[in-house]
Amino acid sequence: METVTICGSMRFSQEMKEIAFMLESRYGLNVLQCTYNEQGVAITPEMVDRLEQAHLLKIKLSDWIYVVDIGHYIGNAVRTEIAYAEAHGKKVAFHSSGLYDTSTSRT
Repeated sequence: METVTICGSMRFSQEMKEIAFMLESRYGLNVLQCTYNEQGVAITPEMVDRLEQAHLLKIKLSDWIYVVDIGHYIGNAVRTEIAYAEAHGKKVAFHSSGLYDTSTSRT
C-alpha cells in the first residue's frame, strides 16, 4: 500500500477531504492530509510554523504527493510543497491530470 500526501489550497478543503476518501476507498492508498481548522481558532505564527513543518514531514514520509489543483490553481505554499517533494525524490501527481477518478458519482 502506497502512502500519499494531499497538497492543495485550503480553498479546496472540502474537495481535498472527498478526494482523500476516494483515493483510500477506491484505490487502496494510505492518504495523509493537512490539518483543517474547522473550529476557526486564531492561528499564531508559531502555529503556522508547526503546521507547515508537520505537513512537510508527511510529504517526506509519503511515497508521492497528490496536488489538488482545481482549475489548475496552485498557490505559493503548494508550490513550496511540490519543490520539497521533488527535492526528496517524490513523484508528484496533479488532480487536473485526471489520472485518478475521484468523482463521487454513484453510477
